[in-house]
Amino acid sequence: MKRILVTGATGQIGSELTLALRERYGNENVVAAGHKRKPSEELLNSGPFEIIDCGTISTVEKVVKKYKIDAIYHLAAILSAVAEAKPKLAWDVNINGLCNILDVAREHGCAVFTPSSIGAFGPDTPKDNTPQDTLQRPNTMYGVTKVAGELLCDYYNKKFGVDTRGVRFPGIISYVTLPGGGTTDYSVEIFYEALKHRRYTCYLKPDTYMDMMYMPDAIKAAIDIMEADPKKLLHRNAFNVTAMSFAPEKIANEIKRYIPDFVIEYNIDPVRQAIADSWPNKMDDSAAREEWGWKPSYDLASMTKDMLEKLSKKLEIKI
Repeated sequence: MKRILVTGATGQIGSELTLALRERYGNENVVAAGHKRKPSEELLNSGPFEIIDCGTISTVEKVVKKYKIDAIYHLAAILSAVAEAKPKLAWDVNINGLCNILDVAREHGCAVFTPSSIGAFGPDTPKDNTPQDTLQRPNTMYGVTKVAGELLCDYYNKKFGVDTRGVRFPGIISYVTLPGGGTTDYSVEIFYEALKHRRYTCYLKPDTYMDMMYMPDAIKAAIDIMEADPKKLLHRNAFNVTAMSFAPEKIANEIKRYIPDFVIEYNIDPVRQAIADSWPNKMDDSAAREEWGWKPSYDLASMTKDMLEKLSKKLEIKI
């Protein structure tokens, strides 16, 4: 990778991944692209920024040609909870947008990273140690688009030779950028509310287990898979990757180690609970470990400690 384009660069993952890529490859070699969400000053001031609507292929191709892009991190997407409320929009953004990216990549010889998700699994998928290759019959529009996206990337690789790669991200936890409409958003919100109010009302049941990952590990996974030797990749797209699995009651107990008077309450959102119930408790990521050396750096305890330290400084709140 020499010249990189990041779509969805103003989102939760994109905003931090872009800065990490700029630090690694040089500010001018990483182009951030957004559509509707306003970029941060740091994103604007540290390197080039362009407005791209992935639904309009000409805007994508214009930027790829302008900067001589050879790798695209395609992160522009509608997340799970929003996708259920706006299924047509989710299909347009998540599939038609991806198809445009792949067509431009085919034409201009770009490698493409596209994240999939634990949402690509469904209620009939094995919930514990979910295999890399298994039944995928999701019952959400978000999940449908993720499975279709995985297959589309495989197709463009096998049919047209596009260097497509990807991972199935679990819930992502970050102190920098707030999430934007996902089922796992509680895992970030709980830290803000614990510091600000010592109390959080969770929309999921206390024993709802899901895979999670701290943002530094998510960034590491995205970069490592793109730098991996392609000859060693038996699975090109949608590698299971995970770092920890926990339920709301577990993360609340971990937070109480630092904020003893923290209280968690529950007001179940049936839509997001149904989505969470259809997802795995924990994925088996052995294929990623074997094929490109995936290994996370953070578990629940170390993530919680770092998250509270960094977020308390950001919010100027003493623990």
